[in-house]
Amino acid sequence: MSGCEGYESIARVYDKLNAEIDYSAWATFIENCFDKFLSERPSLVLDLASGTGRMTRELRARGYDMIGVDGSAEMLSEALEKGSEGILYLLQDMREFELYGTVGATVCCLDSINYLLDEDDVLSCFKCVHNYLDPDGVFIFDVNSPYKFENIYGNEAYILEDEDESGAIYCGWQNEYDEESGICDFYLTLFEEDDDGAYVRSDEHQRERCYSSDTLKRLLADSGFELLGIFADFNFREINGTDDRWYIVARAKKDI
Repeated sequence: MSGCEGYESIARVYDKLNAEIDYSAWATFIENCFDKFLSERPSLVLDLASGTGRMTRELRARGYDMIGVDGSAEMLSEALEKGSEGILYLLQDMREFELYGTVGATVCCLDSINYLLDEDDVLSCFKCVHNYLDPDGVFIFDVNSPYKFENIYGNEAYILEDEDESGAIYCGWQNEYDEESGICDFYLTLFEEDDDGAYVRSDEHQRERCYSSDTLKRLLADSGFELLGIFADFNFREINGTDDRWYIVARAKKDI
């Protein structure tokens, strides 16, 4: 099962709450992966779980033809409002999506794989990615690490806030992490300032599952991928026990 009950509440403020993410640096890392692991840069790239399209648009601006796949109509609506020239957006489940042909590379950003709560779901997703990659095409994705689940998420509570000309947003974020299942529940309460200065409340529940590096390696191998590396940052640093995010690159091996 997917670990998100929907983005009805958070879709319209998602980019504001993630304003600290440097998509330009992330896209440069992706291009560096292309240069490091491909004989030439791909012309067509799939952004899986593309959300509001921040990475999709960033890569499109760098000259790639883009496909964005996401399972949330609300997130894709935000993406379309922000611009879709040169981008094909598809409303599909990341575990069983269908494309019109193969792509040279697939990227999947912002721990979207962690939202798949069952190993069978991750395997289905990986197999689908493999199916729609060119031979030797690369799959670049990231996950939240076990360290992050245990030491940063845990059972902690956080407050996120943003304010601009459109009003203020406050988000209360409560975590509940079950070490046995590896599942973390996120309970989000949003307060958005209305035009008259009043605040409108909405609530949302999301879940992520923690996966070990050994599990991800096994599922990639079972899907026909060759693991090229698991990195701790955009400089290809090797992972250790205190990294909060892993960046993983794999190659689709196919019989031609």
